[in-house]
Amino acid sequence: MDSDIKQEKLKKKSLTREYVEAFAIAILLALFIRTFIVQAFKIPSGSMKPTLLIGDHLLVNKFIYGIKIPYLDRIMIPVKNPKRGDVIVFKWPKDESKDFIKRVIGVEGDVIEIKNDQLYINGKEITSEYIGEFNDEDFQVAEDFEESLGDVKHHILDQEKRYENFGPEKVPKNSVFVMGDNRDNSEDSRYWGFVTLNKIKGKALIIYWSWPHWDRFLNVIR
Repeated sequence: MDSDIKQEKLKKKSLTREYVEAFAIAILLALFIRTFIVQAFKIPSGSMKPTLLIGDHLLVNKFIYGIKIPYLDRIMIPVKNPKRGDVIVFKWPKDESKDFIKRVIGVEGDVIEIKNDQLYINGKEITSEYIGEFNDEDFQVAEDFEESLGDVKHHILDQEKRYENFGPEKVPKNSVFVMGDNRDNSEDSRYWGFVTLNKIKGKALIIYWSWPHWDRFLNVIR
């Protein structure tokens, strides 16, 4: 009888140990995935409208540009550099505790200039096609354009004709120049400078959930 009780206790301990080990492995796996592979982010502002809206929840590929040492921002294994048109998440240069998301406009060596509200890269005018008027639930009214950055086409908003002028500025080594798609409502490289490659967390991949915009579920980010 005592032998049966002991065996039953051993079985319970063994089962408890299995649960604890499985839970610990799941936690470690989740931390590994979040650190090196993919991480979830939420859009808090409208600086990337119409591509990304407030309330969008997205997944970011963290290894596409290389594998980094956690917390040290050192790239251990470089894979490739961001290219024009990529939507990236990065540490904000003015406060690295905050994550920003913008679109890469210029890469190392590019000369960025804005003349009378028109974007130029290396002296070449970046073409855009008028799509129509943009209105949303935040009462933002703007003109919607489709802009072409090489083979990448994406939508941008121009809310007011400010005839903005910027540059020319050359993108330094190991850096990118970023802008929000909501051009007149975005704090970006025009105001606080370039983003160094080691501060980039990853490339935005897909919207996995959005409230209250259910039609954006599983939208690929371009």
